[in-house]
Amino acid sequence: MTLDAEFVADCPYGPEAVPIDEIVEIDREEGLIRARMPTRPDLPLTRYQRAHPVRHPRHVSGGFMVHLTGMLGFMHTYYVLGLRHADGWIGYGGRIYDARFASLAKMGPPLDLELRATKVRQRESQVFARYDFRFTQDNTLIYTGDQAAMWMKVSAS
Repeated sequence: MTLDAEFVADCPYGPEAVPIDEIVEIDREEGLIRARMPTRPDLPLTRYQRAHPVRHPRHVSGGFMVHLTGMLGFMHTYYVLGLRHADGWIGYGGRIYDARFASLAKMGPPLDLELRATKVRQRESQVFARYDFRFTQDNTLIYTGDQAAMWMKVSAS
């Protein structure tokens, strides 16, 4: 399914920063989100690369991939936990326990993105979540991560 307009409108980043074009799977019971993202030379950070075909081929920026982990975390809270930014919920990355870039993400084939919540501790106005990430492209491992985020409900005062 494509990203729905309500999700995009609720996101704390504009549409250009959330280039995910398809949700492949949402498994609420397993805390799993699978999504797909096209790879294009105009992606944030990627567009500014001084590419060279041999020494520095154009690729999806690693920094942007870390940003994508945050967007997947936002998708998890939105689709799995039912929390809405419009209702005062906001999340911040808390810790990257492990981040490994196994290969460059090339231009052309889409990235397959997976988030699996490994721990969720939910209180009335706070949620702590720990996530495993796995990004692949054409069945090649691109990125794995183990990261935590804190979600808080803030008042409008």
